[in-house]
Amino acid sequence: MTTSYDCSDPAQRSDGLAHAQRAVAANQCVVLPTDTVYGIAADAFSPQAVATLLASKGRGRNMPPPVLIPRIQTMDGLATDVHPDARKLAEAFWPGGLTLIFRAQPSLTWDLGETLGTVALRMPDDALAIDLLTLTGPMAVSSANRTGSPAATTGAEAYAQLADSVEVYLEGGPRSGTASTIVDATGEDLVLVRAGSISLTQLQEVVPGVREPGAPEDSDGSAPLDPDDAGTPQPPAHH
Repeated sequence: MTTSYDCSDPAQRSDGLAHAQRAVAANQCVVLPTDTVYGIAADAFSPQAVATLLASKGRGRNMPPPVLIPRIQTMDGLATDVHPDARKLAEAFWPGGLTLIFRAQPSLTWDLGETLGTVALRMPDDALAIDLLTLTGPMAVSSANRTGSPAATTGAEAYAQLADSVEVYLEGGPRSGTASTIVDATGEDLVLVRAGSISLTQLQEVVPGVREPGAPEDSDGSAPLDPDDAGTPQPPAHH
């Protein structure tokens, strides 16, 4: 039975985190706040759970969800050939509204959809999200809405769209709805895919070489990504 927890209350917060941890372990979906919007989350390493997440949103495998992580060190366990400049951006802007696209570790036994060997990672700047991620490990997370509808900025908005397809709703108050910024770090140069809560100017203050897309050399085989995940609108397919 679907349960909602008001996490502004310490007792409900504790109970909600425990229930959400059990749900994720059982391959069920949960809704949680991030620093951008509310997300629907599932165990990133469970193909069944990821399939349930995509079905709840009404989308296919051609739009794989990104992965939220609890600490910057997790990046090296999930991504390979991490560009030094991408590491600088992570150190500067995580936790926060920055999604970085990497080549995924080839040894990982997961199935996020048609990723073409890439993974989009973000460490959210939200205490409740980090506490849950610390309990569960990395989670596949997409915005808590049906595909084509506005992203939810409260738990109630998420429930209105996803209803009983989610086991646990963690309510943490309204969110800004401002998208995270996405940078493709799979090639030699870092390419801004979408400016969101972090501007290109801010990125270039840390890594001057971050550039806007458009040049032919940007076509590097990166996968299409979920356009309305938890605050991280994602890039079109590269051909």
